[in-house]
Amino acid sequence: MQAVRIGSPRCRRRAPFAGERCVVARDSFLVRAERIADAYGLVLTLIIVTFVVVATLPPEGWGGRAAAVAVASLTGIFGLTSSGVRSERIRLAAVGGVVATVAAILARVFESHALEAIAFLVIAALLTITAGTILRRVVYAREVEFRTILGAISVYTLLGLLFDFVYLGVQRFQSGPFFEHTPHAESGDFIFFSYTTLTTTGYGNLVPAGQVGQIVSVLEMLTGQIFLVTLVAGLVSLWRPLRRPEDAG
Repeated sequence: MQAVRIGSPRCRRRAPFAGERCVVARDSFLVRAERIADAYGLVLTLIIVTFVVVATLPPEGWGGRAAAVAVASLTGIFGLTSSGVRSERIRLAAVGGVVATVAAILARVFESHALEAIAFLVIAALLTITAGTILRRVVYAREVEFRTILGAISVYTLLGLLFDFVYLGVQRFQSGPFFEHTPHAESGDFIFFSYTTLTTTGYGNLVPAGQVGQIVSVLEMLTGQIFLVTLVAGLVSLWRPLRRPEDAG
């Protein structure tokens, strides 16, 4: 009796040909990795890793700065790769990540706040492009699947990261402290403020002191609410999980 893999054209019929039986074939590691990547599982994992790195490493040390920028750039590059963009754009994103990482290291060597701000803003731009690319694929999906929901969640969590790097960049350009009554804010304070603003939690312990910071925080607030209320809620309402054959019977 010939074994035919499930998912092949023959096994998608009501019954296989005479002398054949459908079997479950194990996927190779590369095939499984490709499926995870296409489902944005690794993108979401990298976003969480970037969140932990940015929140825990001290921004004043060159190692912490370079690590945060490098991990964030890898998140953006992998997000673009998972969205199936052309290789030329992937290489351009990689160049941007390398430039941002080198700028973060040189900022320590030359004690330059401008180089540090450039590194943070380049990463913010890269994450913005990545979020827009994933969002476009989610919006134009032919049907709402688990991959689509995961992509929307990845974009939402990515918004908090990219605004965090915007705040870090703005703080390096400002002459005074970014937050009122917090003259020596740490990296964890910025990412905490970003996600509480995105979700409109608003504890009130951190308030932007400058006009630019206030404008950006309002933009993040509106972006987070519009995205969550319209896109994510709409996708969840349209999602119909696939029923297993035994449930259908």
